[in-house]
Amino acid sequence: MTATEKRKIRVLIADDHAVVRSGLRSILESEDDIEVVGDAADGHQALESAQELLPDVILMDINMGDWDGVTATRRVRNSVPSCRVIVLTNYDEDNLVFSSIRAGASGYLLKEVSGHQLT
Repeated sequence: MTATEKRKIRVLIADDHAVVRSGLRSILESEDDIEVVGDAADGHQALESAQELLPDVILMDINMGDWDGVTATRRVRNSVPSCRVIVLTNYDEDNLVFSSIRAGASGYLLKEVSGHQLT
């Protein structure tokens, strides 16, 4: 990479809904400075993928399977501390958002966010 080339932000998408993962991938891949390196359907896959792919950022659904986003965030941050986690949530989940921040999430986005705001 030359000095004038910009490094792409490597993103992993973790959500238990395939249509959400697909939609987020489409939005993010339309940006020149973002590379979607993978996706995960649950917290276990998110941790495994984070360890293997070493993304810069994980967009992590807060409500997934047997590991919620809080547990997955904590385990990812302990295992891959260089990875930042942004949790995806709905308006009515303040307690989970705060728990996620305490678990190491860098921030959160509401699922109602527009594609423009996401990128």
